[in-house]
Amino acid sequence: MANPGMPTFDQLRIFLAVVETGSFAGAGRKLNRAVSVISYGVANLEAQLGLSLFDREGTRRPKLTVAGRAVLAEARAVSQGIDGLRAKVKGLLDGLEAEVSIAVDVMLPSERLGRVLRAFSAQFPTVTLRLHVEALGAIAALVLDKEAVVGISGPLSFGMEGIDHVEAGTVLMVPVAAPDHPLARQHPLPPGAGRDHIQLVLTDRSPLTAGRDFAVSSPRTWRLADLGAKHQLLREGIGWGNMPLPMIEGDLVAGTLVRLQMPDSTGGSYGFAGIWRRDTPPGPAASWLLDQFVASAEDGGVGFAKV
Repeated sequence: MANPGMPTFDQLRIFLAVVETGSFAGAGRKLNRAVSVISYGVANLEAQLGLSLFDREGTRRPKLTVAGRAVLAEARAVSQGIDGLRAKVKGLLDGLEAEVSIAVDVMLPSERLGRVLRAFSAQFPTVTLRLHVEALGAIAALVLDKEAVVGISGPLSFGMEGIDHVEAGTVLMVPVAAPDHPLARQHPLPPGAGRDHIQLVLTDRSPLTAGRDFAVSSPRTWRLADLGAKHQLLREGIGWGNMPLPMIEGDLVAGTLVRLQMPDSTGGSYGFAGIWRRDTPPGPAASWLLDQFVASAEDGGVGFAKV
């Protein structure tokens, strides 16, 4: 059995133009070619494939054959792939990054992250995104190690050597516990009440701030590397801890968690900053991404306050 030949991209463009316009003349106008050139291109494509793509008899308008309909989807996929390739190369020639790697603090509410990344996808469809979600000093560590070109870090990166930053809003942290936890049943809570119970604490997986404690008031701690695990353990009634308000608002409404009125452990604001290496400034797409995070904080997104 004979193998089909190799069609050219120009032949596929001509074929798609005939389908889209409904005629050889329409394809000629679309591509600024003579009708004879369009007809010649389709004939050559059919010869290369060994198939009749259009039924030309009994109608003034070319009609796709069964084989033509089968080839159409593949031709469109090839055309879209070439268009994507050309757009990516144009971006590279214009200085646009092929890929942007970003590290974000786990405290950043997912709604805000999703909104910004959705806009990024629409603005830069040819740029690949690599997303790291980390805690505390790990965001700055990824940027310093050039694993991420930019980061949305917590306050630990402020003033760090070799890092430039721009403020990017805050999130409110609140102390919570399950409704059957002793702290949730005691009103009012006296100063120091949290010290008598297990506090769930997010740990740092980077060497930059390893071993340091932040907002820890109890000598009895369980240390967790995952904010989602901390959230689940709090709902199970194992200890108390500070959580970003947007992440647990649903629990407060449903009653699966209770906000603790602790006079000496009120939570407070957790500040964010867009960060990058001073000697490696971000390119156009990464800079746009940072600008969007700053703008979303200034817009007063849910759970945020201006810095």
